Amino acid sequence: MKILVTGAGGFLGVHVVSRLLEHGYTDIRCFVRDASKAERLREIAEAYPAAQLELRSGNLNSKADCAAAVDGIALIFHLAAGMKGSCADLFLNTVIASRTLLEALEARPPEASPPEANNDLSIEKTRVVLISSFGVYGVAALKRGALVSEDTPTEPHPELRDPYSYAKLRQEQLFLEYQQKYGFELVVVRPGVIYGPGGGHFSSRVGLQIGPVFFHLGGRNLLPLSYVENCAEAIVVAGTIPGAGTQVFNVHDDDLPTAAQYLRQYKKKVKRIRSIRLPYFLTRLGGGILEIYHRRSLGQLPAILTRYKIASEWGGNRFSNKKLHATGWRQLISTPDAMARTFEYFRQNPVKH
Repeated sequence: MKILVTGAGGFLGVHVVSRLLEHGYTDIRCFVRDASKAERLREIAEAYPAAQLELRSGNLNSKADCAAAVDGIALIFHLAAGMKGSCADLFLNTVIASRTLLEALEARPPEASPPEANNDLSIEKTRVVLISSFGVYGVAALKRGALVSEDTPTEPHPELRDPYSYAKLRQEQLFLEYQQKYGFELVVVRPGVIYGPGGGHFSSRVGLQIGPVFFHLGGRNLLPLSYVENCAEAIVVAGTIPGAGTQVFNVHDDDLPTAAQYLRQYKKKVKRIRSIRLPYFLTRLGGGILEIYHRRSLGQLPAILTRYKIASEWGGNRFSNKKLHATGWRQLISTPDAMARTFEYFRQNPVKH
């Protein structure tokens, strides 16, 4: 069975490729945007000399590149997405690029399609595994401490959220539309906060860095952390379960710390930083004042923080990975060990401002 991994050279992508190889899948096409930045994939290929690791570079907004990428593919792990930039850039590299890939998948000629009975996963049709985000959930209206699971409704007002969450929700909707139209198997994986060596130091769920001061806004809220190796393992396990049909899986580790615990350990293990703790009610009050001034000034001050965004980000929820555990997934690296490894890497590799 031939597998395609888009975004294979990214922070998460290299670990997904590695875990696929560990699970015995050796025929993998790694799609990257810039082949010069795929050194880690080349190192992985050297560690698995018997594997057929194909490195292909291209742009997912190119119909020709997408057609070549899906040629003969039975299983797609779609990780590629816009992570930063303007709203237009995020939408282009997340939604438009995904549509080009899906159109190429459905337009490929019969000789470019995989055999019907093609593998040991009981995949009767092509399967697509979409890596989405917790940002698609509509949590602003939930009570503090409410449980977020796969049954939690998605965001009803994406225009009130951040551009990344808007793009990821629209991406999910796009895949569901194409799945209903063309009937391929679809597995949606929604990770929480992916972290680890090489990743970012702080999720916005912990707080925001403004100038020299870190504003700690997460307080005692649980952080839905997913160590990058654990996340990659979850993606491979959920994406290769037999007879998946259409499924959604939340991904986060066990024994989750609170935002305050994460920040405290960071200060102890990495470096001391100046932080100010803002209680949730004060953050909400400040957001309300900003909204009022934004309206009265006719937009002179952008509504960067609104009460809706604040409730979505720091409202405080519990999280369930029960469905993921039911697949047989188990955490490879314990949360204390994962945090220790991450903080040691951060200490050895300080952020360059």
